[in-house]
Amino acid sequence: MVTKDIMTPLVALLKECSTGLDSNEMSPQEKKDQNRNSIENIANEAVNVLWNICECSSRAVSIFNKEGCLEIVLKYLSRFSTNVDLAISVAYCLQTVTEDNPELLKSFSAPALHVLESAMLSPVNSMEYILLKTLVAGTIWNLKDIIPSKSQAEIINAILKILSEVLEMDAGETVLQMKEAETQRIKTAADTEGTLQNVNGDDLIEDDEMEDIPLRRKVRRKAFISDLLPPTDKELRETIALLTAQQTALEIIVNMCCSEDPTDDEWEELSSSDESDSFMENSLSECGGQLLSPLCLSHEVHTALTNYLIPKKIFEKTAFPNSTAVDVCSRNPSWKPLIRKMSIIQCRALVCLQSLVSLLDVDHLGGPAALQTLAQHLSQLLFSQPDFAKHVDFLEAISSALRALLQTVASKNIPQCMTPDQLLTLCRAGIHSSNVGVRVNVVSILGITGSVLAKEDGTLDTLKTIGCFLLEVATKDPSLVVAGEALDALFDVFADGKEAERASVQIKLLSALKEFQPVFKMKLRKEGRAKYSPDQLCVLDNVKMNLRRFVAYQETVEKKLTT
Repeated sequence: MVTKDIMTPLVALLKECSTGLDSNEMSPQEKKDQNRNSIENIANEAVNVLWNICECSSRAVSIFNKEGCLEIVLKYLSRFSTNVDLAISVAYCLQTVTEDNPELLKSFSAPALHVLESAMLSPVNSMEYILLKTLVAGTIWNLKDIIPSKSQAEIINAILKILSEVLEMDAGETVLQMKEAETQRIKTAADTEGTLQNVNGDDLIEDDEMEDIPLRRKVRRKAFISDLLPPTDKELRETIALLTAQQTALEIIVNMCCSEDPTDDEWEELSSSDESDSFMENSLSECGGQLLSPLCLSHEVHTALTNYLIPKKIFEKTAFPNSTAVDVCSRNPSWKPLIRKMSIIQCRALVCLQSLVSLLDVDHLGGPAALQTLAQHLSQLLFSQPDFAKHVDFLEAISSALRALLQTVASKNIPQCMTPDQLLTLCRAGIHSSNVGVRVNVVSILGITGSVLAKEDGTLDTLKTIGCFLLEVATKDPSLVVAGEALDALFDVFADGKEAERASVQIKLLSALKEFQPVFKMKLRKEGRAKYSPDQLCVLDNVKMNLRRFVAYQETVEKKLTT
């Protein structure tokens, strides 16, 4: 569409709508009715097209910058108090175009920032306004580089206060309440229709013009009040707005905790269901399953996260969706897509939890006891579903959270709560996943577990099991990224410790790695540039070098134990 110059007529339409909003051609009644052909509704559709195109095309974003679209959409946003649908569309668009766009940031004047601030601090608390405020909060976070340092703490607190309030709401209870409200509204409308029917005596209303119809049939035309009212799905739309706001809030928190230079496709396999209302859908990238790059949290973000109890609220969102709400939605076709949205929130919360566990101090997470409780919670989530391996989104998210948690627990010498048998069950199921991210996570989990067990006595058999598992993955997995992770895990498990040395000799680790070493080099040379990114190739080159060193180390181990 961009190649075929869709942006020229689209920008022209946006400007024309902007001019129309300034004119007095519309009567007060037209403005009130907001009929399908009104200027604001056309503007809403145009902004939705603009947002989706900018999501997909950097060239479209560049045109957005050059054509002064910012001023136009901010004018639309300023109408948030009278047209929240239009404002939501603009907020989605702004969140997209302000991301990694320093050229556009220069265009934000004080009045422009004031429009954003007014929308974010709107006193209206309907669910659609909650979504609007959440989206605007995400936009303002993208603008953090142009916010004066003296105001940053205040802005960060305002953002996290909104996100905290969004996450505070119980989505399951809201679904139940709004579905009941819809049921009552429909029942009331039906009762009213029945009353009118009784008042009319269910008489036939004859149309004189129908007398000429052959057979002189009478035409029955009942007066239903619902025929006089526009169809509405108000309760459903508001519920979707809340669920989308919670999903967006979790994504913003991850962005606040992560590097400015994220790896490719951070949200793979967690993308939104396309079954829901289009105006609520937030197109997301896909996640490769790697741990998100940490950065030092600023003092303001760190303080605000803990002050607003964000970790606790995220922990609560990792639970499975309310079973009663799921049951209610499953029995109504128009509400059924909400089941998927509730599951997405759980997966987002698990990814968010992963970031917090990787970045925050143990004390700010509640101390060692809280981490052990978290491990038990994740274990219960995982093993309460016998078929967990079939739920790829969930498996990737929970394995990422477990990986981060086990790494933190191991680095702080906190006793592990999950048994090796539990972790092996997870890994045996996960290693057959078609998702590379899941396979990378489970291999890393075994590496962390094995490196802890290598320092303990009486762990020989478990270390042998872990070693054989990792060796099979390293030599047979079709992805070099997974194979490289498995080799790294082997290096960690068998780097030190008497039990590890004995186990490595008994599983013939040295001979297996010697045989695999040239195969790995050949695959890397043959597939490397065609299949993998420069960053992945850099990691794989390091693995290749470490493999050579590890083989040399294992030779000394074998000599020591066999002489």
